[in-house]
Amino acid sequence: MGALCSVIRFENLQELKRLCHWGPIIALGVIAICSTMAMIDAVMWYWPLDTTGGSVNFIMLINWTVMILYNYFNAMFIGPGYVPLGWKPEKSQDCMYVQYCKVCQSYKAPRSHHCRKCNRCVMKMDHHCPWINNCCGYQNHASFTLFLLLAPLGCIHASFIFVMTMYTQLYNRISFGWNSVKIDMSAAKRDPLPIIPFGLSAFAASLFALGLALGTTIAVGMLFIIQMKVILRNKTSIESWIEDKAKDRIQYYKTGEIFIFPYDMGSKWKNFKQVFTWSGIPEGDGLEWPVRESCHQYTLTIEQLKQKADKRVRSVRYRAVEDYSGACCPVTKGVKTFFTTPCTEEPRIALWKGDLILATRGLKHWMYGDKVLDSTADAGMRVRGWFPRKCVEKCLYDSEMDQPLDGEKKNR
Repeated sequence: MGALCSVIRFENLQELKRLCHWGPIIALGVIAICSTMAMIDAVMWYWPLDTTGGSVNFIMLINWTVMILYNYFNAMFIGPGYVPLGWKPEKSQDCMYVQYCKVCQSYKAPRSHHCRKCNRCVMKMDHHCPWINNCCGYQNHASFTLFLLLAPLGCIHASFIFVMTMYTQLYNRISFGWNSVKIDMSAAKRDPLPIIPFGLSAFAASLFALGLALGTTIAVGMLFIIQMKVILRNKTSIESWIEDKAKDRIQYYKTGEIFIFPYDMGSKWKNFKQVFTWSGIPEGDGLEWPVRESCHQYTLTIEQLKQKADKRVRSVRYRAVEDYSGACCPVTKGVKTFFTTPCTEEPRIALWKGDLILATRGLKHWMYGDKVLDSTADAGMRVRGWFPRKCVEKCLYDSEMDQPLDGEKKNR
């Protein structure tokens, strides 16, 4: 019993550590600033104890803050749900249709993906969100999306309060001359005086909070629209990307296949109910999913295996000609490389002269790929990430195939 309690305490401590990250610190800081300033300004603009309208306005502010924090912490601490360690399909012959995760030592269930940040295979993974320092997936997709909805709504309300407070407080402080406009911030020229004095610092704080609220409304509102688009199609962001690559693969090889996304129920309302339920518990168990006619449980995983094989065929071998430390923004690799570093949390890989890399994608000044490991001790390990394009050069011949790489790949 004591050992069990120790394990639970350790797990709770690990979850609390999620707060010690730049994402939650910034997110909670913005929520705290906007909420606190909105309540202070609401008191100056519309005193809640004088009128019913003032009371409703203040209660709504508190309500927004509580609901935003409730869904935020739900998304963070409930988590997405992870594929059980050692999981495999019930039928052994189905193992050929799914990928094996060497880190988790188990097969990847349909719709699951391995997250390098969480170091686990996540059920119905959408993405790893730095703002909650956790993945968005099967269990917390609804809470995360509700947070994306409530945060802009609360910020719109707060923005209205900031604007009205600054307007009403400045209205009687402004005097117009023939050639000048003067603002007296020392005291309001009205009776009664405000309960909380509105000086220059209060004006600056309100203006700063207004900027935060408007910025949050635009940024988070756009994320909410993106999430709703994929939810109404019963997809995740990763699955939308897989579907696009499937169409690209079919067009590239002219196979004549028709890829049908298996989890779209054919109705936006049915797709919506796969994520949002009255109980708050999502449909299914996160391992098996309802699929449309003409599809089966492994339709998507089979397509992933095809894309993985295709990626190996299309990958291009490069050799490192310069050392690279793995820095995010390398100073010694040129100004363009420094300022065009990929805006992603994907890792960078250190290179030493002579290393071989299989590049699978790239930008103008950066490339992404897997380092070729020769040591048998490193068997099963995978080192992949971004590296500067100027540090490598394309190999003219593949050492294994002993022929030009261009001969086995098409130029797109």
